[in-house]
Amino acid sequence: MCGIVAYFGKKEAQPILIEGLRRLEYRGYDSAGVALLKDGAFDLYKISGRIANLEGIVPEPSSPATVGIGHTRWATHGKPTTPNAHPHIDCTGKIAVVHNGIIENYAILKKWLIQEGCTFKSETDTEVVANLIGYFYEKNLSRDGQNTPQRNNRFEWAVQQALNEIHGTYGLAILCLDCPDIMIGVKNGSPLILGVGENEFIIASDTSAIIEHTSQAVYLSDGEMVCIRKDGFTTKTITDKEVQKELKEIEISLDQIELEGFDHYMQKEIAEQPQVLETCLNGRVDVKNGRVVLGGIQDQLRDLTRTKRVILAACGTAWHAGLVGEFLFEQLARIPAEVEYASEFRYRNPVIDEGALFIAISQSGETADTLAAVEQAKERGATVLGVVNVVGSTIARTTDAGVYLRVGPEIGVASTKAFTAQVAVLTMLAIELGRRRHLSADIAQALLKELTEIPKKVEHILTQNEQIKQIAQANIDKDNWLFLGRGLNYPVALEGALKLKEISYIHAEGLPAAEMKHGPIALITDEMPTVFIATQCSQYEKIIGNIEEVRARGGKTIVVATEGDEHIKQYADHLITVPDTVEQLQPLLTVVPLQMLAYHAAVLRGHDVDKPRNLAKSVTVE
Repeated sequence: MCGIVAYFGKKEAQPILIEGLRRLEYRGYDSAGVALLKDGAFDLYKISGRIANLEGIVPEPSSPATVGIGHTRWATHGKPTTPNAHPHIDCTGKIAVVHNGIIENYAILKKWLIQEGCTFKSETDTEVVANLIGYFYEKNLSRDGQNTPQRNNRFEWAVQQALNEIHGTYGLAILCLDCPDIMIGVKNGSPLILGVGENEFIIASDTSAIIEHTSQAVYLSDGEMVCIRKDGFTTKTITDKEVQKELKEIEISLDQIELEGFDHYMQKEIAEQPQVLETCLNGRVDVKNGRVVLGGIQDQLRDLTRTKRVILAACGTAWHAGLVGEFLFEQLARIPAEVEYASEFRYRNPVIDEGALFIAISQSGETADTLAAVEQAKERGATVLGVVNVVGSTIARTTDAGVYLRVGPEIGVASTKAFTAQVAVLTMLAIELGRRRHLSADIAQALLKELTEIPKKVEHILTQNEQIKQIAQANIDKDNWLFLGRGLNYPVALEGALKLKEISYIHAEGLPAAEMKHGPIALITDEMPTVFIATQCSQYEKIIGNIEEVRARGGKTIVVATEGDEHIKQYADHLITVPDTVEQLQPLLTVVPLQMLAYHAAVLRGHDVDKPRNLAKSVTVE
């Protein structure tokens, strides 16, 4: 979940590292640091807090360094203090490391290294990596005491020896004081990309730190390392087998990761939803013939049509999208479906039947828990699809096939446009499988026609921005909220509660509305905000009854209803409307005002919307 950026070239490294870290800060912002290699020494600067704090302590260089590594941290092992900030330098002073991931056996290795005379300055697992590499480099011995084979580069060998001892996940950028003409990057379970420019190279956690300098990149796979020198780079496995990697074009542009006049990335990404949904649907929805064309899975569709069971696995917001997908696969395709928390899936000996379809949903395509679930599903014979946003991500490369969201970079930690695109992709897939199984051509065509209308209906919802801001202002002093919905709007209630929690720090619960009376109704107090998604749907009368139950106990009702519904006004203390659409597509509309409500609540309470406490964008550790 941390951000790594490393530079090797002819330009001054310091400003490139700082700017790269600023672009990666959404991946972690507990602490930050850089190590610059020049004149036979490391210039090390690190500090707790944001990148701005780091900029304040890094001086203007008297002589520029052209090689360096940088890091912005989301803390796992050790508190977010300056000593625990990366980079870490081994006790010999020769090896500098930045790390994203978790070293699972660090405690055993640390104990052994201390016995061997190594000293430690931090509480982190990463310092073990630095000291382990330094140990092999300095001793020139393998751990069993055997002399190293004759090699041209002891630094590379020491890195490989250390990684053979390590269990866990890592993305690493590594420097050695004795070898200023080499930089090494290694990947295993955490994303790492090599940007290749003209006589310069940038290692980074994702492309946002690279695209200002080059559009060409190499995507490392697990167990691979890249060794960079002035005359180029080589790739190999950590077991020293050469690997040929292909240069690929980075598919995002610099302007996509700029704020472009918005106050926050989350605000920008909410506003982008009409455009990105149109992009997501474009070329995929054939209304005339009532068909969906998803190029990434077109070759598998015949087999997918015979699917007997759908398992969707995801975490957080993506799990909520998966829950919408569960309802849609059962309603439209008549296939038994269930959504699983990816973080639990691998640990409970799941039953995966022959003919099962497993769908992994992840914005980043790097979510560690979801990756682990993918591996479990593949081992047990399921057909595995990925629904991801980031091109070239690990899930995209390890699944049998998949569909890209095509929404562009999502920088805000609280996911918005990725959620609506995930729901749109799952909707298209459910309609297409339904059409191939039992859904009539007329119904499929009507659903797809309505789906193409969704972007402009989302745009209409966005015009209520000021009204929703006023609703937030009237309720932000309340510390406990409920979000309630039925049917396909139950997952939306969960997502609305999550959005409010993660950026405004207001405690909120999302529930199926009918479940409220089975316990949670005890929480209702005078003036407690309760958000109902009460659109015109098959359970409309039922949810009106649930609203009455809250009103009878003094709760304040914020109701998301269908535009033109006059009847519901009498039940709402605050009313937000969305355009009418078919019930199966309502989540694409009803979630948008809840995103806006959470955004305004957070801003009005004075919180950093794009960098909420304790959270980071891409969860690459289990």
